[in-house]
Amino acid sequence: MKVVVGLGNPGGRYAETRHNIGWMVVDRLFDRAGWTRDRERDASRVAQGRLRGLDLVLAKPLTYMNESGVAVRKLLAREGAPLHDLLVVVDDIALPFGRLRFREGGGPGTHNGLRSIVAELGSEKFPRLRVGIGAPDRGWVGHVLSDFTPEERARLDELLDAAADAVEAWARDGTSKAANRFNTYELRPADADRTAPPGAIDGPPDEDGIRRTKTGWRKVRPPSDDEP
Repeated sequence: MKVVVGLGNPGGRYAETRHNIGWMVVDRLFDRAGWTRDRERDASRVAQGRLRGLDLVLAKPLTYMNESGVAVRKLLAREGAPLHDLLVVVDDIALPFGRLRFREGGGPGTHNGLRSIVAELGSEKFPRLRVGIGAPDRGWVGHVLSDFTPEERARLDELLDAAADAVEAWARDGTSKAANRFNTYELRPADADRTAPPGAIDGPPDEDGIRRTKTGWRKVRPPSDDEP
């Protein structure tokens, strides 16, 4: 059993902010698995089941970012999972928007969620998937709690799919192999639809709505009625 924790803050005011991209990745995996139910336990929203042959626990801590470690400690205690079976999905201002980076461990840097997890677990030796949200052009607190720009939102869906692919690769093959595949991933340029033909890597979708990317073929999700 692999435990995947996406970091974020509960509440509608935070739902679409950069700091909640970890939650967004977990939601994408939940949707991909076709699961219909989750529940509140261990200070988190938790869903558990099989996704493409993988046994996963997906969790979104409800403790607010600064106390994420409390939820992670409770989850690991219940599941009896070792640290190497935990993956924390976290936003990172040190990476450009659209980049992914696996790490086997290491310090928390300026991220309060990671700092809380390290403090509660008494260890830095747990894998994490860092999802780039771009460097701030103002104070970092205002940046991480801000919404994505319209240009970023236009490409966010593709980034979430790539991050979900990366989580699956980690659960199936381990951190090192997943890192070899995804640490060089870069989101296609915003104008790629105008510069590449259908069927080309990072080109526009074909007549069936399928786009070829660096990590495989995927169906382009149509915007929901709630999206601008």
